[in-house]
Amino acid sequence: MITSKEELKKIVNKEVEDIWVIDPHAHVFSKNFKNSLVWGIDELLTDNHLVSEYLEFNVVDKAEFILLPKEQQADLIWKTLFIDNSPVSEKQIGIIYILNKLGIDTSTKDLKEIRKYFKNVDLEEHIEKVLKAAKVKELVMINDPMDDKERKVWLKTGNADDRFKSAISVDALLNNYKNSYKKLREMGYEVSNRLDEKSLKEIKRYLTEWIKNTGALYLSAVMPPDFLLPAFYQSEKIMKYCIIPVCKEFNLPFVMIIGIKRGNNTKSGEFTDFVAKGRVAAVEYMCRAYPQNKFIITMAARENQYELINATKRFKNLYLFGCGSDLSGSNLIEETTKLRMESLGLAFIPQYSDAKVLEQLIYIWGFMRKTIASLLIDKYKVLLKLGWEISEKEIKRDIETLFNNNFKRMIKE
Repeated sequence: MITSKEELKKIVNKEVEDIWVIDPHAHVFSKNFKNSLVWGIDELLTDNHLVSEYLEFNVVDKAEFILLPKEQQADLIWKTLFIDNSPVSEKQIGIIYILNKLGIDTSTKDLKEIRKYFKNVDLEEHIEKVLKAAKVKELVMINDPMDDKERKVWLKTGNADDRFKSAISVDALLNNYKNSYKKLREMGYEVSNRLDEKSLKEIKRYLTEWIKNTGALYLSAVMPPDFLLPAFYQSEKIMKYCIIPVCKEFNLPFVMIIGIKRGNNTKSGEFTDFVAKGRVAAVEYMCRAYPQNKFIITMAARENQYELINATKRFKNLYLFGCGSDLSGSNLIEETTKLRMESLGLAFIPQYSDAKVLEQLIYIWGFMRKTIASLLIDKYKVLLKLGWEISEKEIKRDIETLFNNNFKRMIKE
């Protein structure tokens, strides 16, 4: 049994650092999807968060910046955020963290030298190195069968790497049906913009076929802050007659990230999504209306967290799921995770990466490990003080529960 706070801290930090995790939700892909996989230093530097931070300095007009080649955009961002100013924001530090973990020398602060590393690597070997640095043993890639490049891979070769699981995005179906129905027609599904009975049957056929094609673990959607049921006519109709019954048939959860406003910043234009308070009432409605379905939910806004926790306590078919990169800042993520742990114990999924660029896996999981370790140490210290004995085996169990087993349980229940 552990007897001292020093021993406790040492064991927890080691176990959290050593564990290989499952990433439940990421926008990165296996080598089979190399034309869809986003990776490398220029992609890291032109991530929408860093673009937004760069534009705060008003160095160049937004309209001009958007038209520049990606390499030139990266040059400007590197100079402004990393050379002319110290990189102290969460996302800026994340870039330095990634380079450090990949063994790239940053002492010269020379972006050209950093680029040489990425230009010379073999992609397959680089994927291995990134997964090893992040200690990610499996991840769920968010696939969109309406994307021509992704669909081509699934139909031709499929995914050959068992570490990369699949989930199907239904964002376009729910949030942009006026355009997505046209793509469905191109793919051979007899749908119309009216969402008549035949169209709903065809959407169900689309979901059913692609769940089978991809072996999807769940269906996924990012919804705006004003998402409310019953209210969104087309969204509700597609959800009620297509998504809900198909999820029930295959015993798949419906995963939702609620509270994201797409590209609504006039200063940074298309680069930045916005976080705003959502409506927990929509979540409660789904759980109440469809008790046989499973819902794994996160809400992006800080203001929603306590109410969402209370909803989780009331509904057996509702599970909490990570903080997401949009609740940016380790302090906010720590605050949210602490609130969930104090309210739900260990019965939630603490994090998913939502990585858009391969190497982002490294810093997101690195930061999350520190957050979880710190919170667990604080809770275990309280237990020790109260005379509750804690063993190393129990600590390993708890860490495995948080990082891996909760997700497995929520998927399989």
